[in-house]
Amino acid sequence: MSAIGRPAVDGRRATAHQAVMNATVVTFIRLSHADGLDLPAYATEGAAGMDIRAAVPDDVPFVLAPGERAAVPTGFVMVVPDGFEGQIRPRSGLAVRHGVTCLNTPGTIDSDYRGEVHVLLINLGHDVFEITRGMRIAQIVIAPAVRAATAETTEPPDATGRGAGGFGSTGTH
Repeated sequence: MSAIGRPAVDGRRATAHQAVMNATVVTFIRLSHADGLDLPAYATEGAAGMDIRAAVPDDVPFVLAPGERAAVPTGFVMVVPDGFEGQIRPRSGLAVRHGVTCLNTPGTIDSDYRGEVHVLLINLGHDVFEITRGMRIAQIVIAPAVRAATAETTEPPDATGRGAGGFGSTGTH
């Protein structure tokens, strides 16, 4: 079976990537205020991220004025496997058409977080933007998360060609 449940083409064995994808299970728990909404899902076979929908009430407009930001409820809790993270990312269509994007990108959902997922949106456009129930507001990518060991030293770092050059320094030569 492929990563989204279709048989492998011509009976070929799954690739190592597909095997990892099939073994990586993310569990979603729907909250009561998300009844009737789709849980995050991949829109196409090649999609890297699952679409996330807004779990806002039908009868109360959720409006973002220009320059305003808000944490938009999604109506789900998720269980990310150990060794992975969920990365909340903007949807390009909202950004290009309305100037609406995620404020902290990517937002990280840690494997030990068990609260409702919210999406931090900001309206960088010139017009008021209304978020409606079920609107696709972001996407979530499940990715490996490496926990590095840390060490402290008093020795200066090895010299490199870049050195301590900061913002924009690599384009000045």
